[in-house]
Amino acid sequence: MEENAVIQEGNTPQGSAPVAYGEDNIRHLSDMEHVRTRPGMYIGRLGDGSQAEDGIYVLLKEVIDNSIDEFKMNAGKRIEIDINDHKSAAIRDYGRGIPLGKLVDAVSMLNTGGKYDSKAFKKSVGLNGVGLKAVNALSNRFEAHSFRDGEVRRTIFEKGVLKSDVTEKTEEENGTYIFFEPDDTLFKHYKFRDEFVETMLRNYTYLNTGLTIMLGGRRIVSREGLSDLLNDRMDYEALYPIVHLRGEDIEIAFTHSKQNGEEYYSFVNGQHTTLGGTHQAAFKKYIAEVIRDYSGKPHDFTDIRNGLVAAISINIQEPLFESQTKVKLGSLTTIPDGGISIDKFVGDFVKREVDNYLHKNTDVADIILQKVAESEKIRKEMATTVNCATAAYISPTPRASCARRVAFSSPRATPPAAASPKAAT
Repeated sequence: MEENAVIQEGNTPQGSAPVAYGEDNIRHLSDMEHVRTRPGMYIGRLGDGSQAEDGIYVLLKEVIDNSIDEFKMNAGKRIEIDINDHKSAAIRDYGRGIPLGKLVDAVSMLNTGGKYDSKAFKKSVGLNGVGLKAVNALSNRFEAHSFRDGEVRRTIFEKGVLKSDVTEKTEEENGTYIFFEPDDTLFKHYKFRDEFVETMLRNYTYLNTGLTIMLGGRRIVSREGLSDLLNDRMDYEALYPIVHLRGEDIEIAFTHSKQNGEEYYSFVNGQHTTLGGTHQAAFKKYIAEVIRDYSGKPHDFTDIRNGLVAAISINIQEPLFESQTKVKLGSLTTIPDGGISIDKFVGDFVKREVDNYLHKNTDVADIILQKVAESEKIRKEMATTVNCATAAYISPTPRASCARRVAFSSPRATPPAAASPKAAT
């Protein structure tokens, strides 16, 4: 009886009156209240900053994404970022600045923003009109200043509620300034970790050559894009110079190293898709196909990709991400302006450009095929060892091939001595 009571706790006992449910139970939440009540819908996990996926980094990313979109529209080549005592962040870009008359709406009203207009923003990552609003709602203090043509509008919010709104003259350059201090009642004991912030910023520069990010007065820039990313991230020396190929709205870089396994970095519209997605899957498939076709041999794809370290970045007009935090590109996404699938878009580029590269750079192609042959040999030797071990477990009398393998691979085994000259005569 006691056990039953525990199991049914919270349920209405049989025979008792149902819980009242009337019009007073139907509530409407304002935009800011909804974000604060259901933060997981907007930024995923909360966390304390000890993991790269924690919410405070999503807040930072949402602000910077807007500045990156300005850069992509050729408005502002510098972004200045300060992390104050690991507790708050200030971001200043030198783009066009949010239109002054819409500043409050742009940072506090969901489903409001300039990214719905493809003329003002092309191939942007911020499509849902949510980013800055979530940052605002989830911050103890949030400031948004917009500088446009000699005027600045300065707004201050606390937990999404407007506290101050002033417009005045200024001599500062056009652009936007955002300050936020995450709400410590939601992000308990949080702290911005330098390593996570710097990795995020370096990813932005790898994907936006020509962009300068200043972090606390320190300059972060990339001149070689995805090549710099692979050079910075590889644990082993590359077997051949990184192959770096660019096309319209697509960029790839790859090499092989002595490491086992595969390593990929994938991006959509400058957003690091940490769980991969259609673009990464297509790249993996077609890079292996191209190398196999070039070799003229039926190599296993796992042998071709063993040791591969690669990155792919694509830009599309209307990306469909798995969640608001933009971790993975949807598998059914197509490119609206071209009307083709992501798989075909990536596949056509890889098949054409990588095949051309291999035929023009046969020295690199030879190194790749040598690496593939070595991977294949090791895989087959390991498979034989496993099969022999299994056979030995099942039967005390191993097959002849296994017996030979043991005889010549065992440290105790001594190969037969070569015949001496005397024996030969």
